[in-house]
Amino acid sequence: MIEKLKRYSRIYAILTCIFLVSTVSALSQDDEGFYSAIKTVVIDAGHGGKDPGCHGASAKEKHVCLSMALQLGELISAKYPHIKVVYTRKTDVFVELGERAKIANRSKADLFICIHANAASPAAYGTETYVLGLHRTASQQKVAERENSTIHFEEDGGAKYKDFDMSPDAIIARQIQLSVFLDQSISFASKLQTEFKGLGRHDRGVKQAGFLVLYKTTMPSVLIETGFLTNPKEENFLNTLETQKKMSGSMFIAFQKYKNELEGVEEETENISPFEVEETIIDSNDEDEIPEMLENKVEFRVQIETSEKKISLTASKFKGYTVSQYTQNGLFKYTVGTYVNDFSAANAMKKKLRSGGFQHAFVVGFLNGERINLQKAIKLAEN
Repeated sequence: MIEKLKRYSRIYAILTCIFLVSTVSALSQDDEGFYSAIKTVVIDAGHGGKDPGCHGASAKEKHVCLSMALQLGELISAKYPHIKVVYTRKTDVFVELGERAKIANRSKADLFICIHANAASPAAYGTETYVLGLHRTASQQKVAERENSTIHFEEDGGAKYKDFDMSPDAIIARQIQLSVFLDQSISFASKLQTEFKGLGRHDRGVKQAGFLVLYKTTMPSVLIETGFLTNPKEENFLNTLETQKKMSGSMFIAFQKYKNELEGVEEETENISPFEVEETIIDSNDEDEIPEMLENKVEFRVQIETSEKKISLTASKFKGYTVSQYTQNGLFKYTVGTYVNDFSAANAMKKKLRSGGFQHAFVVGFLNGERINLQKAIKLAEN
């Protein structure tokens, strides 16, 4: 009898180990909330091949952009190996404008980062980041027209876009259609500009314009104008590997902050070198990070929307779901469901919501009404 109990005990231990391993594997592979709210990033180096983009005395936009794009991708891959990094190009080749957006859409990207350099008078300087929208000034319109002119390098000379509607009404309609992504695009764009300003770059702000490549993507998307190659000082800044690394490093820190914001991670990263970056997610094995109030209940919810403006809880965009609101960092955030100490149920709801149209839904954790790091929430719930 004792031997039989021992045998059953060994079998139970083996089965328990198998279950734990499979659970951890499933979390790391399937649940972006556990490790990352971002699963796939597409990085688009502007122009390329027969399309040189703008240029200065010696620097060409296509080369400068490619260098920064590859550096940014390497930083993300090194820090977050579970995040898939896709490039629209990794060499000096021409990629059609529509194909760049198709690559992002086919990859089911969670974020699209388009890197460019600017052109204007020799006096113009600074960085600006664009999201899809209506231009407010003639200069913004010119930037969009110049970047959209890439289509004339395509085999048909851009004929396929002849009837493509980029009228103000069409852009507004597209903004409404992609409104769930617009707030996130603006959030990431703002973080980029803050980091560039920290490098001493002139902040030209977050702007809107009718970029074809942003119009055609179906995820949070930004187009970065890293500086003016037509300004000799800016050209010198953007045309050296050292300063390109500074720019891509700033993009990476903005990416970290955006990712952390989605996950509810509060750690700051401003003082962290992008090439010696420290882990900002709380170590779930560090008992000092776990509050002693283990008797308190942890709530898991599924976040489906973030907005700078308050949204009615009965808005049609919520598709009849019972929605709750909380605020964080000056933004209004909206969640579905309350699952006490039950991460699995929340994760199941996340998958249901994604299949129902909320493609960027993710799980968040709360303790005593305050949002906390998801790893910490899972740890507390297990206890």
